[in-house]
Amino acid sequence: MRRRAKFIIWPIFFLAAVAALSAVVMLLWNAVLPGIFAAAPRIDYLHALGLLVLCRILFGGLRGHGHRHGHERWAKWQAMTPEEREQFHRHGQ
Repeated sequence: MRRRAKFIIWPIFFLAAVAALSAVVMLLWNAVLPGIFAAAPRIDYLHALGLLVLCRILFGGLRGHGHRHGHERWAKWQAMTPEEREQFHRHGQ
């Protein structure tokens, strides 16, 4: 049940975060850039979303950042003895 909830909650959270971040970019752009540069137009919400995507492609790359970290954790877990795994579970809770 909890696992199913994660598959529902995380995409909703992700979409809400992207929507909020797009709104922040739009508001900041419209508040700052037209005042600094006379030729800078005001942008709407969809242009702000496109600007976020463009920045992600140019500066963040297209790959996610968590994949390699997860692989390293899995390799460490596989290298543990059953006693170390049990100790890990007891320490974590």
